[in-house]
Amino acid sequence: MRHLLHMASYSSQTNMHARNLAIVWAPNLLRSKDIEATGFNGTAAFMEVRVQSIVVEFILTHVEQLFGDAPLHGTSWPGVGGGE
Repeated sequence: MRHLLHMASYSSQTNMHARNLAIVWAPNLLRSKDIEATGFNGTAAFMEVRVQSIVVEFILTHVEQLFGDAPLHGTSWPGVGGGE
């Protein structure tokens, strides 16, 4: 999550802010066995992915509160996790 937060810090250049990153990464981070098992398609699949993306966006916007402010082991990024 901190890596995605780091990527979001470049959103002015990439337009990949927390919401866009959540939309792209949510289906991989919060894989749904229900969608795979039942073969959801159309509206049901869209709603499931929408819920996943909302959860991932929440996590990304609350990384410090959820995981603390310690940097990842061996890393220090400006503005993320107590870096420069």
